[in-house]
Amino acid sequence: MPIKKASWKSLRQSRVRALRNKARKIVLKSGLKTAAKAIKSKSAEAGETVKKAIQALDRSAKKKLIKKNTASRLKSRLMKKLNLSAK
Repeated sequence: MPIKKASWKSLRQSRVRALRNKARKIVLKSGLKTAAKAIKSKSAEAGETVKKAIQALDRSAKKKLIKKNTASRLKSRLMKKLNLSAK
C-alpha cells in the first residue's frame, strides 16, 4: 500500500482510468460484434452499423485505448467484409 499522499493519489487515478478504459473497451467490442453480426446476416442497416463501429474505432485510437495501426487494420477488415457481403 502507498505511504505518501502522492502515491495514494496516483493509485486512485489509475483505478479511475482503468474503469474508464474498461467501459470504453466494452463499448468498442460490442460495436464491433454488432457490425459483424449485421454483415453476416446481410441486413439492410449493415452499412450504418459498420459506420458506427468505425467511429468507435477512431475514438478509441484517439484516446489511445488501442493503437492507431490496430484501428486501421480492424476498419479495413470490416470494410472488406461489408463489401464482400454486398456482392
